[in-house]
Amino acid sequence: MNSPATMMTTSPMNSLATQLQQIGLRAVPAGLDDFLARATKSRWSPHVLLEQLAQAEAGERSRRSLERRLRFFGIKSFKPMADFDWAWPTKIEREVIERALTLDFLQEGRNLVLVGRNGLGKTMIAQNICHAAVLAGSSVLFRPAPALLEDLHRQTPEGRRRKLRSYANTGLLCIDEVGYLSFDDKAADLLYEVINRRYERKSVIVTTNRPFKEWNEVFPNATCIATLLDRLLHHADVTVIEGDSYRVRESEQETAARRRKK
Repeated sequence: MNSPATMMTTSPMNSLATQLQQIGLRAVPAGLDDFLARATKSRWSPHVLLEQLAQAEAGERSRRSLERRLRFFGIKSFKPMADFDWAWPTKIEREVIERALTLDFLQEGRNLVLVGRNGLGKTMIAQNICHAAVLAGSSVLFRPAPALLEDLHRQTPEGRRRKLRSYANTGLLCIDEVGYLSFDDKAADLLYEVINRRYERKSVIVTTNRPFKEWNEVFPNATCIATLLDRLLHHADVTVIEGDSYRVRESEQETAARRRKK
């Protein structure tokens, strides 16, 4: 049993924060000093204090819920479109991308294909669209092409059927980085299955660094490429981004900045 002297070593504020955490609160305990200071300065009534506490906790729960959903859907950390440098690409159809960010293509079951070399923001754009879809309440799966195809390839036949149903029925599927690696004809068949099951039903976003005429090099010996592209592009907005790699430019700027500091 704790002695009175031992109990006095715990500050009242720490004790209160701990107790608030124990009953499931997160936002207020983390900033308890600031919260109480604002309450005192503004002379909140008990009703207002509880209202502010409820709003802070609801906002924190919404934020944590969104973070969990984004992780589950495969959307990692990304830069917002506010940071996108529209002036950097030598060619970009801004109106197509901004329209896609409104999610109008989802209602129509249309696809979006972003084509361009590395470092021009295709993945960033796709992540922002998927993020907007999550906020709008859609189910989303964001998968790099190698991860999606490996996931399907390693399954048992029954497991593969379950995975294909999952990929077919999610609200929005993004397949990122098609063309960065080469795949065998089995991988092409699996990708065709995914695209075909969503055809004229659910939207797909695809990013690729290879023009469509080179997809036979991405999937050598595959016989389904023409049919796969036919399904993918039949109801699709295809936008090409041209220019030099933005990441290379950032790297060069960072190197120059470090040299100037020496």
